[in-house]
Amino acid sequence: MMRTLVLVPTYNEAQSIRSIIARIRTAVPDADVLVLDDASPDGTGAIADELAAADPGVRVAHRPAKVGLGAAYLDGFARATAEGYEAVVEIDADGSHDPVELPTMLDLLRSTPADLVIGSRWVAGGSVLNWPRHRQAISRTGNRYARWMLRSRIRDITAGFRAYRVSALAGLDRAAVSSQGYCFQVELAWRIEAAGGRVVEHPITFVERANGRSKMGPGIVIEALARVTAWGVSARFGLGPTRPSAVADGS
Repeated sequence: MMRTLVLVPTYNEAQSIRSIIARIRTAVPDADVLVLDDASPDGTGAIADELAAADPGVRVAHRPAKVGLGAAYLDGFARATAEGYEAVVEIDADGSHDPVELPTMLDLLRSTPADLVIGSRWVAGGSVLNWPRHRQAISRTGNRYARWMLRSRIRDITAGFRAYRVSALAGLDRAAVSSQGYCFQVELAWRIEAAGGRVVEHPITFVERANGRSKMGPGIVIEALARVTAWGVSARFGLGPTRPSAVADGS
């Protein structure tokens, strides 16, 4: 397996952190895990410290405040690059992403020219569980709009379950990444695709979280739509990444 760092950003995930770390360690025991905790007031960071003390494959980065998903992941990417990892994984702490998919996703990264493997809900074989129809409609519509506006071929560009080739991230201007929340995922995938990176989508079953509350809200969706629109318009006028030359493949 490629030398891999699994990033687990957390904010108030005390109910699920033990389970998700155990499942990751079982699925990919040779990978290292880095919990990125944004000063969770519910004690998530302390629980993560306990897990790290008992397992040398788990570490914790305590961040001073809740500053956004994008900032947490960019911190993790910088650490992965500096420490010589070959692959870096994004996975939610709430259990909605099943770590059992990680060996296949990492094998696709290793055995194909892929720079990014996305655990995709919206390719053949992908699905979601426990989402109401309106939530599915919002996700499908948002992905369609982003694909059209950004001239992308990625069917689940908003997905947060991913495996990156670290060398592809190293080639990006991370200082130019402008988004921190939900649309961070859109921006990063788009920038990799637009730079000529190859994206592979692996079908997964996404399961709505059983514990805690979703951090999604109307404001996040509105911000994402606004940013995607601005990026698309800028690209059409030659002010940003243009239409990608790489093909986004389903697997």
